Amino acid sequence: MEATRHKLWTKDFLIVSLINFTITLIFYLLMVTIAGYAVEQFGASTSTAGLVSSIFIIGTLFGRLGTGRIIGDWGSKKTLFCGLLLFMLSTMSYFLAGNLPLLMLNRLVQGIALGVASTATGTIIAQILPADRRGEGIGYYSLSAILATAIGPFVGILLTQLFADYRMIFAVDSVLAIICFMMYFIVTVPDSPNKAKDLAAKIGFKVSNFIEMRAVPIAFVALVIGFAYSGVMSFMTFYAKELDLVTAGSYFFIVYAIVILATRPFTGKLLDARGANIVIYPCLVLFAIGMYAFSAATSTVVFLIAAACIGVGYGNFNSVAQAIAIKVTPNERLGLATSTYFILYDLGLGVGPYFLGFFAPTIGYSAIFLTMVFVILLSIVLYYFLYGKYENLKQANIS
Repeated sequence: MEATRHKLWTKDFLIVSLINFTITLIFYLLMVTIAGYAVEQFGASTSTAGLVSSIFIIGTLFGRLGTGRIIGDWGSKKTLFCGLLLFMLSTMSYFLAGNLPLLMLNRLVQGIALGVASTATGTIIAQILPADRRGEGIGYYSLSAILATAIGPFVGILLTQLFADYRMIFAVDSVLAIICFMMYFIVTVPDSPNKAKDLAAKIGFKVSNFIEMRAVPIAFVALVIGFAYSGVMSFMTFYAKELDLVTAGSYFFIVYAIVILATRPFTGKLLDARGANIVIYPCLVLFAIGMYAFSAATSTVVFLIAAACIGVGYGNFNSVAQAIAIKVTPNERLGLATSTYFILYDLGLGVGPYFLGFFAPTIGYSAIFLTMVFVILLSIVLYYFLYGKYENLKQANIS
């Protein structure tokens, strides 16, 4: 038993986590800067700039849609190669996007590539983790994305302050994408589709070929949570400038990441030992408190307190919800479970900035974020009915 526990931190676990960190870092670096680039370079409106930002996530959604099936047919490692190659090429293509339609098209293609690559990395991690430490392992793995959410926006905002030319951002992203692609060649995870390939060969076109229905309930809650968080991610730069808190804005994601790094090891172990409810409910309450503080922030202190609450709440919810989606799914359908979860989660992140961008000019960012508090409270009710009460029944039967 002890020997099995030692297999959590393997070479491939670390490499795949590093790949996920790099592609996510590029994603967030661009997410907080590309809207400003669209406004300054092409004169885009606020709503259109929000679409330029969020269309990446729509592309990610489409990329994930068929990736669960592709993993079943090809295996997760070959799928990862295709996703990373397309991601590298589309990252370098920002230099060629000379107008708004081309910029949107490239954002869409890069999003598709990210969807394929990140679904493959998530599936590989689920395949190599010991079953009894899956919650803990996914928690550690998801820290790669959490670090990227802090470093990416920080570097992006810093680069916009240091350089007037956005091509510097594209150059940094291109170098990172090339490094990420090269890391693929030192991954030695066996590329075996296993049972999923046999299953895919036996059945024709069905919804179950592309969606894992057992993962849909928790994934739908993640959609609502992603929608609530999407405005923070896309409009941070505008909101911080409006409040004259640009410096605080650049440190927001640093504080966000620090509190997750401090709490994630405990929440992962707590999930494995006590179940999801003891983690999810406090996380959602803290997320709502953090969003309220964010909407009412007038000082750096309140701004960063909001970052800490959102980090503990939203950051830990995401990893636990992903672990739930995998936990309720048979091993041969882990690729589909991973893609299903992120399809709905990405849908919330992708629709949010475009939808909220329509209201920003009239009601302001503060009112938008205040409204998201009620969306988060709604998600608590949704979670209870879609998953929470069933886990309570299961725990009661066990005791």
